[in-house]
Amino acid sequence: MGKISYKRLKGSQNLRQRLLLATLSATPVLIEDIRAEDTLPGLRPYEVSFLRLLERISDDCVIEINETGTKFKYKPGIVMGGKHLVHDCGLSRSIGYFLEPLIVLGLFSKKSLVIRLKGITNDSKDPCVDTFRSTTLPTLKRFGVPSEGLELKIESRGVPPHGGGEVLLSVPLVESLTAVTWIDEGLVKRIRGVTFSAKVSSQFDTNMLHAARGILNPLLRDVHIFTDHRAKGPQAGNSPGYGISLVAETTTGCFISADTAVYHARGDDIAEMEDKDKELMPAADVGEQVASLLLGEIEQGGVVDSTHQGLLFLLCALCPEDVSQIRVGKLSPYGIETLRNIRYFLGVKFVIKPDPPSKTVILKCLGCGLKNLSRKVS
Repeated sequence: MGKISYKRLKGSQNLRQRLLLATLSATPVLIEDIRAEDTLPGLRPYEVSFLRLLERISDDCVIEINETGTKFKYKPGIVMGGKHLVHDCGLSRSIGYFLEPLIVLGLFSKKSLVIRLKGITNDSKDPCVDTFRSTTLPTLKRFGVPSEGLELKIESRGVPPHGGGEVLLSVPLVESLTAVTWIDEGLVKRIRGVTFSAKVSSQFDTNMLHAARGILNPLLRDVHIFTDHRAKGPQAGNSPGYGISLVAETTTGCFISADTAVYHARGDDIAEMEDKDKELMPAADVGEQVASLLLGEIEQGGVVDSTHQGLLFLLCALCPEDVSQIRVGKLSPYGIETLRNIRYFLGVKFVIKPDPPSKTVILKCLGCGLKNLSRKVS
């Protein structure tokens, strides 16, 4: 057996995405200097949890972490997928942190993926599970992912600090994605949304709903916001909290989203601990804030919102060797890092052309032609 040649990388930046791209491109990586200078050096619990998740859905994957967690080797295996899988995402990051890479890997696994994820469903750091259901999954369909078998069920809510949420993710297989020309964002024709509240009064839902509608209704008549109130029991999770997720659908089938959640601080976050005794933001203010965020995302232009830029670039890069062309608003820092990682792992370069009149950016690339060779042929 020949000696394994590892690509060397430094730091903790975009670790999740680097591991995703290493897996898709079958590239062994050695990552060092992970927060080496920090008071608490090394991998965070959620990063270790993500490595364990990769181990769970793969066969022959090898992970070696040093004692301090500041350096590890990762040799990707074959992504197997499978049904009846369960993973506890822990409480230091929400399920949303794990969902994006998991969905992409699921498309290219050997067997279709059905996995139960436990932990936090809604927080203010990562896109919430409602946004994945209303925005991320419809975006995948643009690239030829079949609707059948693509589903995210929210079985129970969970907010920080104690979580208790549970979702069931199903991802179908694809042989390859379909290249897209997607540059017309269209006009907003409807806005949908959901407010949630767990272990608090249903009045929180009502206040968020009315506040959001107060901003959106003068601009558009077709606004429907549903409520998901869970007062007690396992479905309400282990901590009180509330939040809202909104999505604008355009005449050309684009989905633009914004969301947040309000809850008491996690015990391990120093910055949040200092805010622990502060009053939580009133529900009406939460509704107004997210409605305003949504309008800001729409104003930026582009076929996806800023949080979905990275996923959009990744899907284009994984397409067959055909040209994809897309329009986005101002490039987000995560989007820029994604473009760099794609070039490093897949060798795909994007041509970036600003469009000054609309203050948007048009990107073109030739896909790397990734095929799902391990997929069972029926």
